[in-house]
Amino acid sequence: MNATTSYLESVKKQFLYYKMLGEKAIEQLEPEQLFVSVNEDTNSIAVIVKHLAGNMLSRWTDFLTTDGEKETRNRDGEFENDLQTKEQVLTEWNTGWDCFLKALDSLQPEQLSKIIYIRNEGHTVIEAINRQLAHYPYHIGQIVFYAKQLKNSEWDSLSIPRNKSNSYNADKFAKEKRIKNFTEEEFRRMK
Repeated sequence: MNATTSYLESVKKQFLYYKMLGEKAIEQLEPEQLFVSVNEDTNSIAVIVKHLAGNMLSRWTDFLTTDGEKETRNRDGEFENDLQTKEQVLTEWNTGWDCFLKALDSLQPEQLSKIIYIRNEGHTVIEAINRQLAHYPYHIGQIVFYAKQLKNSEWDSLSIPRNKSNSYNADKFAKEKRIKNFTEEEFRRMK
């Protein structure tokens, strides 16, 4: 396997891992908790989802031939909540992710060095992917943090639970060294 093919496989696993974290956090919430905003400057989880979906649709629709900031995008509108139900939030979430993952799946290794534009600024496809690999987990971290605050003590940990690091590490070090992506085990653990 060459490095570019390996890169595409690796980043897809990373994105799917963060998608799963967001879904596992949202899953734990009551529908009304998705719309909680503690003040005017704080986005609800529904608004964060709406922004992520808007970004994904803009960045990844026809991304090899059109600017990633589409004229049809209303970024400011993404921060106004017009979603009313958990189903609408999940539909928005899935629409954005479906667009992004379809674009990622369509890539060929030789396209990774192609220049694409976001707001008229040139990026290689690798740079554009890496840009979103920082952006999407940033917002998913907000979702997870906010969901954990809303659930309080009823939270099911999405990582190594508190006071379980030693047993987690003991299990890891009891196994032979091997090369694999950490997400493989995380996906199994989270199901």
